[in-house]
This record gives sequence, structure tokens and C-alpha cells, in this order.
Amino acid sequence: MKKTILSIFGILLLSSGAYSQTKTIDQSNTRDGESVEYCLQHKKMAELIASDPAVLQSLNNDNLIRQQEELAASQTVQPKATVWYVPIVFHILHNGGSENVSDEQVHDALAILNRDYARLNADANNVHPDFQGMPTAVDVEFVLATKAPDGTCFSGITRTQNALSNDGSNGNAQVNAIINGNDVYQGTWPGNKYCNVFVCGEIGGAAGYTYTPSNWIGSGMGNGIWILDTYLGSIGTSSASSSRTLTHETGHWLNLSHVWGPNNNPGNASSCNDDDGVTDTPNEIGVTSCNVNEASCGPRANVENYMDYSYCSKMFTQGQVNRIRQALSSSVGGRSNLRTTANLIATGADGNTYLCKADFSADKSSICTGNTIQFSDESYNEVNGWAWTFTGGTPNSSTDQNPVITYNTPGLYPVTLTATDGSSNDGETKTNYIRVLPASSSLPFSESFESLSTLTNIEEWSIINNGGNGFELTTAAGDGSSKSARLRNFGEAMGTKDELISSPVDLSSITDQVTLSYRYAHKRRSSSDDDWLKVYVTTDCGESWALRKSSHGAFLSTEISTSSFTPSSADDWKTVHVTNITSALWVDNFRYKFEFEAGGGNNMFIDNINIYQGSPQNVGLNEGAEFVTDLALYPNPANDELNVSFSINSPENAIVEILDVTGKITHSHLIKANEGSNLIMMDTSELDSGMYFMKLNVAGGQKTIQFIIK
Repeated sequence: MKKTILSIFGILLLSSGAYSQTKTIDQSNTRDGESVEYCLQHKKMAELIASDPAVLQSLNNDNLIRQQEELAASQTVQPKATVWYVPIVFHILHNGGSENVSDEQVHDALAILNRDYARLNADANNVHPDFQGMPTAVDVEFVLATKAPDGTCFSGITRTQNALSNDGSNGNAQVNAIINGNDVYQGTWPGNKYCNVFVCGEIGGAAGYTYTPSNWIGSGMGNGIWILDTYLGSIGTSSASSSRTLTHETGHWLNLSHVWGPNNNPGNASSCNDDDGVTDTPNEIGVTSCNVNEASCGPRANVENYMDYSYCSKMFTQGQVNRIRQALSSSVGGRSNLRTTANLIATGADGNTYLCKADFSADKSSICTGNTIQFSDESYNEVNGWAWTFTGGTPNSSTDQNPVITYNTPGLYPVTLTATDGSSNDGETKTNYIRVLPASSSLPFSESFESLSTLTNIEEWSIINNGGNGFELTTAAGDGSSKSARLRNFGEAMGTKDELISSPVDLSSITDQVTLSYRYAHKRRSSSDDDWLKVYVTTDCGESWALRKSSHGAFLSTEISTSSFTPSSADDWKTVHVTNITSALWVDNFRYKFEFEAGGGNNMFIDNINIYQGSPQNVGLNEGAEFVTDLALYPNPANDELNVSFSINSPENAIVEILDVTGKITHSHLIKANEGSNLIMMDTSELDSGMYFMKLNVAGGQKTIQFIIK
């Protein structure tokens, strides 16, 4: 396209007004087959302009500054004799889910970014014949910073756990969460010193967005790049087809527009009249798939350009390279400071690396006896030697970088790593880091928590606290006792997940039926909250988990307490009977866990966990007891799960049956009902559609309710 200075007012008009960053997707801004807007750069600029009338004048002044700088340099400001280095930091904002991407995925994304900017990508040699010889190296290399703003040495990656990772409605709120909660330096990481990349689970319905350099945005931390974790690199949660997103967004961050012009809506024929400020990119409408023969504006579109939306982007042109290097030479937005020698030294991106921190991780920290653990060295930034000590492990020491260790004896064990760069050493010890589970408990199994003094760092239970209060042992309440497991959820951040994980139980001797039951006490904080309690089970000592029961919102409780809840009577407790502990789960190292997800509600208490066997055929019913009340079924119609709720005045054996319309019993299960409220979960996933009957037999009486499987 002809070279012109873009009118900021034109950007405003072409961007369809201010953008409200919600999950409402503009389908005209998506690539073929995708459900996220690939890029929001121009919409974000329009939103910025709409926020304050002074922004428009400031951005127009920025353009005048660029013109003056370029003229003063006689257009020789983009020399390519040397590579320019830019410090980069990846800020991982997560909430304990898959968006907490691995270091390997970050390194993969950085390698792809630098490969593309150096024109080392092999596919640059396979562009359309009309563009052969045009792919050009930018000669800009992004280097992981190794010093935080306060001088703290780190790996170039920060991690922050916050539910805002999955709420992209306000990018500034996400940045503030990182500023206040990251694990390296809690303060501002200036945008004129670092290229800040914010990796999140949701960024307002986009795959990525950023802002072009501007003095209005200035050197704040928000002068960075947002990217969805599923569009970061080519491995982990991302894929090869999404791996060029960071290349695209970094192009915007360095003042490139889309090749079809300053808007986020490719495919519009009017774009033939728009301009991207680059001389050697042909006019085009923009594409959302790899149509290399696109020629709507004539003679042929540069579909394989990184600043298009195609799935085959592989090149920058010389004109784009000139514009990028001009941005890194301009005072506008502080970009020129990034590559200075002083800034490279200050951010630790000058290539002078050394060992400043020994660190490590393990693929799991809780195992059954005889299992192995893969340890991974995470020391930074220069390491060439390792000395490990594994108390209780086999072998008990190693000089490998990433050793595999076997543990054969139950207990809690520390791990120590001493790393070296050849001239200096640093050590890291993690106490009670490895939990080797005790021998499996036998049936009948019960846990009342009465014999425990804590739930932390013990063999019997494992606690996973994902940023909230976490499960704890409390003496404030119990189900007919003085202790229980409590999660203080009142005021907990939305989306926070916490886990309470058992040690093994031996189910290998079961021949008939087995039931997992537990008591819980919970009240809602308001009628709109939505807490979740889920029960998972595993047969491989925790390598993988299967969901067996979930309840949330009003299904957990219909009662409301606007203050912090603590159960004060037996009526506050409900018993849940999980019957779908099928024969595939009858192994000698069966485990279960409770996962609680905060939804703005109140505290959760768990007590009196039981695993018992027995079938209706060999267990009789007590005679003479008062019959059940409040019998109900839900959902009705049902699909994979039918819940039977009822109340009873005293502990009784109960038999719940499901019959088809012919009277044939399809399910029959023994339940040891507790006094008070009971909930039986029945697996109906194998039933055909149609009408059925649920029959509950208790204390010599029975009640029947009709239901439908849809």
C-alpha cells in the first residue's frame, strides 16, 4: 500500500466504535472455524480514544513526533547491521487450571517469536511466487528478562493465581491482579523497560490484543500484550495452528497495522481503500483462511503476512521491518528505551547470566508406596551441575538434572537440590515435599477426624490449596462430634478451587456392592451464589480422577446465612450416599477427593465419611421405625443421574430400587441412612429412555415415585 501516516480519527471510525470487552463475539473478526476474535488491537485503540477526548489529540501528536523523528534521521533510522534486543516477561495469570501453562510452553512461544523475527522459519522460503524474495528478517530478538524492577533475579516468568484469569472483562483489572499477587515482584513492571506479555485463560473473547506505541498509554505496565493461553506457542494448551499469534500481536505492539488497514474486520471490500502505512504491502480486504489466490483488490493479496488472519502467515515485508525498527527508535511509548544497553543490563537481558536461584518441581508430590516421581530442575538462569538428596527415596542422591526416584516406605520426606554454575552454588530444600501414602485402609472404613490434630503435612490426608483458605481441621463444629474438615469459603475469591484428598482404601475384596457416604453442612450466602462440591475417585493412586458426584447452588443448600456459617445443630447436616462406586473401582488403592469451587457462597464442613459394602439381598430392614418424610426425586426427567432425597428420624437400613414399567428391578442398592436429611445418588446412565419407578424401602414400609429417563 502507499505510505501514509494513519489518521487516528480514521481508526476510530473504522473500528465500529468503542469496544466493550465482553464475551460477545464479533464473528466478522474471527478466523474460519474459530470462536474467538483473533485480534482486538484496533478495537482496543478505538476504546482508548472513546474513553477521553484528549486521547485523540495525544495520539495525533504521537504521529507528528514519529514523522519528525523519521525526517531527522533521513529515513536511515532502521539500520540492520546489528540485532536489537528487547527484554520480555511472561506474566502467567491463572486460577489453578490448564491456563497455568508450563515453562516449556512459554519457552516454545518465545522460540517461535524469535524464529519469525529473525526469518529463520523454513516456511518463509515457500511463499507465493509473487512474493518470493520479499520475506525479511526484522533482526529483533526478544530476551527473557532475569531481573525484576527491584533487582530480584528470576526466570523471566511470573505466576499469579487469581480468578480474574478467566474474566477478561477488564484488562486493567487483570494487570492489577498481577501487580499485587505475582510470585516475583509485587509492583509495576514498566512498559518502557519490559515487553510485558499477560497470559490468561480469558481475555474478553479474543485470542490476543495490545496497543500500538503511544505516549498516552506511556510506560505503564498496561502497555503490554494480552494473549490467550491456547494461542501461546505450539505445545501444551496451544497448537501449531495458533502458534503465530504472539508474532502478530508483537507486530501491533511495534506499530504495525493489519495488512488490510486499521480495523478488526477482514473481508470488507471497502478495505481496498484503506492503508496500513507500509509501501510494499498490497491493498487487500483481509482473509480468515489460507486463500493465497485472494486478489479482490488486485493484483494479489499478501495473505501469508503475519499481520493477516490467515492460517499460513510466514513473513514480514521490508516496509514492515522499517516500521518496526522505527518504533524501536522512537520516543513514542518508550519503545526506544527498551533496547538501550543500560536497560538491558538493568533487566538482566544483556546475556550475562549466572546462577541466582536453585529451584525444582515434581510431576506429583503424593504417591503410593513403590511408585516413582519425576523431578525437574527449575534453577535459573545459568546452571551446569546438580546435587540432589532424596530422603526416603531410591536412589537417595543423584547428579542428574532431572532424576526419577522411587519411594517404598510411607512417610513425609524432604528433597534438597544444590545447583551450581561452576563458580557459585545455591541450595533449595522443600520440607515434607513428598508424601508416600500409608498402607490401604480396610473395610468398613470411616473417618470422623476425631483422632487427628491437623490436616496439614500428615500421611492420611492431602490438602491442595489453590490460593484461598484451603481445607483445615476445625474444632468449631462436628457431626455429633467435636471435629470436622472445614473450608472457610465466606468471602473467598470466585472460582477458587480447593481439594481434600484421601489416602488409599482397599476395595479389592468386595463381591457385591459398595457405597461412599459423607456428611456435610453448608448454607448459601445469598440466593444468587453458586458454590460447587464435587467428589472424584481414582484407581491409580491419583494419576487420573473420575467425577462421581457434583452438587451446586440450591442443590447444596436452600438455606441462607448472610454471616459466616458454622453448623450449630444436627439439622444442619446432610448425608450423601454415592452408589456409583462400580466394580471397575474395586482395587486395593482406591482413593477419593472432595473438590470445592467458590461461587460467592458460605463455609463448607465435611464429616463422618464412610465406605461400606453390602447388598439388599443379605441385609434386612429394621421393623417398627418411623417411616421417611420429605421424599423427592430430581431431576425428573433424568438422564445420567437420579437423586433421591428424604429425611428420617433415626439411623436405618434402606433399600432403594429402580423398576421399569414391567416391574423388573434394574437397580437395587443398600443404603445405611443417617438421622436427618439423606441424599442418594443413583447412576442411571445405562437406562433406556422411558418411564420408571423409584421404590424406597425403609423400616418395613415403602414409597414409590414415578420418573422418566429422557
